[in-house]
Amino acid sequence: MRERDEPEVIGRRVQQLRTQRGLTQRQLAEPAYSPAYISTLEAGRVRASDEALRHIAGRLGVAFDELAVGRPAGLATDLRLRLTEARRALADGKAEEAAAQYAELLAEAERHELGAERADALLGLGESALETGELGKAHEYFEGAEEQLAGQSLPVRVPALRGRAVAHYLGGELRYAVYLLESTLDELNRGGLHDPDALLLLYASVIGPYMDMGAHARAAQAAEFALALAPRAADPVLIARMHRSVARTLLAEGRVAEADASLAKAAELYRQLQLRTELANCHWMRGYVYAQNGELERAEAELRQAHTMLSETRAALYRSQAAVELADVLHRRGKSAEAATLLDGVLGDFSSERGAVHAAAAHRLLGIIAEDARDTESAEEHYVRALSLLERAGAAGDLADLCRLLGDLLRRTGRTEAALDAYRTGLGHRTAPGTTTLGPAPAQPPL
Repeated sequence: MRERDEPEVIGRRVQQLRTQRGLTQRQLAEPAYSPAYISTLEAGRVRASDEALRHIAGRLGVAFDELAVGRPAGLATDLRLRLTEARRALADGKAEEAAAQYAELLAEAERHELGAERADALLGLGESALETGELGKAHEYFEGAEEQLAGQSLPVRVPALRGRAVAHYLGGELRYAVYLLESTLDELNRGGLHDPDALLLLYASVIGPYMDMGAHARAAQAAEFALALAPRAADPVLIARMHRSVARTLLAEGRVAEADASLAKAAELYRQLQLRTELANCHWMRGYVYAQNGELERAEAELRQAHTMLSETRAALYRSQAAVELADVLHRRGKSAEAATLLDGVLGDFSSERGAVHAAAAHRLLGIIAEDARDTESAEEHYVRALSLLERAGAAGDLADLCRLLGDLLRRTGRTEAALDAYRTGLGHRTAPGTTTLGPAPAQPPL
């Protein structure tokens, strides 16, 4: 609780409330104090004791805090209720509406110096910014939340740390995102801070970066830990999110049926919770599973559903990422013209700092489509742009495949030396399964 306001401020507040209630100074003072004391207090010439303020607050029908620091009674509770409403709006895919609510709540929390509510509002603004693809703002909000929570235990700070890591991941900084998540996991597990919700949130979040870096064994291990933690976690939203993230790792291990089952569980939870954006992401991942299993018709249906839902929720970056996955399936089904149109429409949503891995995937696919149309110049341009994006992001597995495509194109057009350079670059980026350049894996939870 903050210190009491200055006597002059409290005096004006008492006078205003007394006048609003139609009380005289004598009526306010009785029976414990004199009218002269109330007059002196209202003029700011005396520092009232806590006992005196409690008496006056009782006569005025307000809480002690309202007199001492100007905080209306029940304000903190009201803010928490409104924070819940903002979380629901965000979960329903109304990111812009949620951001407006969080901004208003942040201003009130700052005005009344309510630290916990200020941190929650900053976290909500960060999550809203992730939904709309405003990664710079997301960084600022999550860093602000971390600063607000600096004195709290690590499990309390995990949502802010995780949010910042996800912003780095979506911005193409895979290695730094993994560093943040792994170092936090290591500190939690080595310090004995085995908070199931915090651990589940971190393990579910690190799977995507691991997969994009080609660290499949670490992704698989993170998925196993997440699945083991799920029954102990209290938050059903985290459990649903975890099932969606784990599915990608199960698929990489060839466990298609388990991946589909994990996604089905997530979808059901999201339906129950009416979390529209996350449910859309679940359709997206189911489409990914079907595509990798060769079930292209089912994959197209799921990805179209995801793309439509994400378009409705205005989750711009996620929508564009889903569009890239859909375009890949369309191309594989012989609908290359539609795929190219879809990709051309979303490329402007990406940059080297915003969705770099999916931007590279879009350029890669446009290069393949251009090659099929015998437009080698355009194909080479797309491959080179994709290569630049992936090198910055450190997506080793995708880099090796792209260098092969570029090398094949250069060889077919008679540029043998350039082709050999591309092949050598690809070989240099081949990563042994389960490894990163970040050192040993984090300490394990005692499961």
